[in-house]
Amino acid sequence: MDMINIVGVSKAYAQVKAIQSVSLTVNKGELFGLIGPDGAGKTTLFRILTTLLLPDTGYATVAGHNTVNDYKKLRRILGYMPGKFSLYQDLSVEENLNFFAKIFKTSIQQNYYLIKDIYQFLEPFKDRPAGKLSGGMKQKLALCCALIHKPVVLFLDEPTTGVDAVSRKEFWDMLGGLKKEGITIFVSTPYMDEASLCERIALIQDGHIMKVDTPQGIRSSYPMELYALHLEGIASLLPQLRLFDGLHSMFSFGQSLHITFKPGSDASKLTHYLHSIGQSTVQIDRIEPQIEDCFMEMMQHNTPANG
Repeated sequence: MDMINIVGVSKAYAQVKAIQSVSLTVNKGELFGLIGPDGAGKTTLFRILTTLLLPDTGYATVAGHNTVNDYKKLRRILGYMPGKFSLYQDLSVEENLNFFAKIFKTSIQQNYYLIKDIYQFLEPFKDRPAGKLSGGMKQKLALCCALIHKPVVLFLDEPTTGVDAVSRKEFWDMLGGLKKEGITIFVSTPYMDEASLCERIALIQDGHIMKVDTPQGIRSSYPMELYALHLEGIASLLPQLRLFDGLHSMFSFGQSLHITFKPGSDASKLTHYLHSIGQSTVQIDRIEPQIEDCFMEMMQHNTPANG
């Protein structure tokens, strides 16, 4: 059963097209990821789905309700955690929670089972003003407030941006627990490594959906053999590497380059070329593509997809 159904949705700001003819479905009870860099259109799409923006074209339904015509009904059953911390900074942790519970005509006690694993991190700071919390604690408080009314669908817009690695892991562990409660979770992130934590993902760039599949399905669709090139002083050698005509693609990944070859070229020819320009130590390893490799390959062709 489709919990979210998006059909041909577009939205522009002045002359800038934020999202363009997006069509997408999210299944009931699914943990679905919208993956893309800053400016790809993730927040615009989330604001349309949470009734905060009107689409220019197309339509979307969430839990069977149209996001334009049924916005009042939807706002009672959705949970939304925006990318920017937007709770009341001068209210304490407990006061923020009580406030949102009253807005939705419920109480902390009524749905405490839903947030107890998250709130245990916050309880020692329950009297502290929200504005004085660390980034990770603000994130947990925002999630508690988005869950306090037990939403049918939970929208999380870049929830782990700007928090430390430990808090990121804790957050994704929490999402796994929430999924067991039957909540449909739609999360956006610019972090490609978080894609593997979702059941299905959509890759978005320049307002277009490039691919929708499981993380493994996307990795398996990579069309070429992929290699990692390791060299000392690799950054200074980039101009010379670009002169080698046998490379199909070359992208920097940490201390190495991920490369693919054109037909007729291979690792031995690149090694010979690098030796000819004075590079004695060359290491080229065959590797399995990750989501980021797939994303960069798709960007080169920029073929929109729907799912």
